[in-house]
Amino acid sequence: MDILYKDKNYIVCIKPSGVPSQQAPNCKTTMLTLLEQELNQSVYPVHRLDKPVAGLMVYACTKQAADALSQAMQQGRFHKEYYAVLKGVPKESAARLEDLLYHDQKRNKTYVVKKKRKGVRTAILEYQTIAQNEESALVRVRLLTGRTHQIRAQFASRGLPLVGDGTYGGGSGQIGLWSGKLTFPDPETGTEKEFTLAPPCSAPFDRFAPVKD
Repeated sequence: MDILYKDKNYIVCIKPSGVPSQQAPNCKTTMLTLLEQELNQSVYPVHRLDKPVAGLMVYACTKQAADALSQAMQQGRFHKEYYAVLKGVPKESAARLEDLLYHDQKRNKTYVVKKKRKGVRTAILEYQTIAQNEESALVRVRLLTGRTHQIRAQFASRGLPLVGDGTYGGGSGQIGLWSGKLTFPDPETGTEKEFTLAPPCSAPFDRFAPVKD
C-alpha cells in the first residue's frame, strides 16, 4: 500500500484503481482489508471513491477520529479536488455546474433529472480547464457536494463523458479521474491539513504535459 502519511488518528494513502474503497458485497479485497493487513490495526472509512477511480484517500484509525472527520464533512470543512480527462472540450474554460441527480441503485448509475422528487439531490461542482487538445481536455474539479458518480454524471450529461468511463459513454480503458487533493481539519487539533498528489503519467493522463502538485 502507498501510505503517504500516518499518525495515531488517520492515514492518507493512494487508492489504486479497481479496489473498492469500502466494504463491498462479494468482495474480499477492499481498501479496508488491505490497510488492516498492512498496518495490523482497524481502520474506518470517512469518504469513498468509485471502484475504478484512483488517488488520495484518508481513513481514520479510531472511531473518534472517524466521527470528527465525518462531522467536518457535514460542516463543509472537508474539501476534495480531482483531475478529470474529458472526452471533448468544454465551451467554457471554467464554470460552476449545478444539477439534480438521481442514483439508480439497481443499475448503479446516476442520472441528471429536471424535477425534485424522492431520492433526487442537488449536486454542485466547479471546474477549470488546465490543458486541452483537439479531442479531450484535462480539468481540475472541486466538489461542493459529494454525490454518487457526481463528476462522471454531470460532465456526461453535457456531452463530455470522462475518457475510459464506459458506464457514461466514455469508452473503454482506465477511467480519467484522479483524486488529487484533500483538505480537512486534524481530528484532534482542528488544524487544517492539506495533501496533494499530481495525476499519474499513464493513460489517459499522458495525453497532456505532467501536472505539478
